Amino acid sequence: MITSVIMARDSGSRLWPLSRSLYPKQFLALTGEQTMLQETLQRLSNLNVNAPLVICNEEHRFIVAEQLHALDKTGFIILEPVGRNTAPAIALADEVTVNDNDPLLLVLAADHVIQNTDTFTEALNNAIPLAQAGKLVTFGILPTQAHMDTVI
Repeated sequence: MITSVIMARDSGSRLWPLSRSLYPKQFLALTGEQTMLQETLQRLSNLNVNAPLVICNEEHRFIVAEQLHALDKTGFIILEPVGRNTAPAIALADEVTVNDNDPLLLVLAADHVIQNTDTFTEALNNAIPLAQAGKLVTFGILPTQAHMDTVI
């Protein structure tokens, strides 16, 4: 079984004035009707994964709970004691799942836009045997051009 870990830890400073420290971009609906966190949760619907572990800070725990509830999803909220970088957040999630017989962790950022969910699901399903064989699998998108969006 795969344990999904969703990092919803952004400080809200990079997309000002839309996002603020108390309401960062992962809790906003920027590309559709659902928030970025909710879209991330929905991407897991076609996968055989445990209820997600959502890592956030103390100030955002109620927002995360509300957004899980709005989708009728269950999950576990892990409060990061001090905001650090990605590696400590993953280590925290791994520590919480230590009694799960070395589960596969699917670590996702709550603020990524992935439009082709079928390709996303296919890539994850193709990666499972590699991860089960002890490999570290990372995903990325090959750029085809330089591009910058401006949100006003």
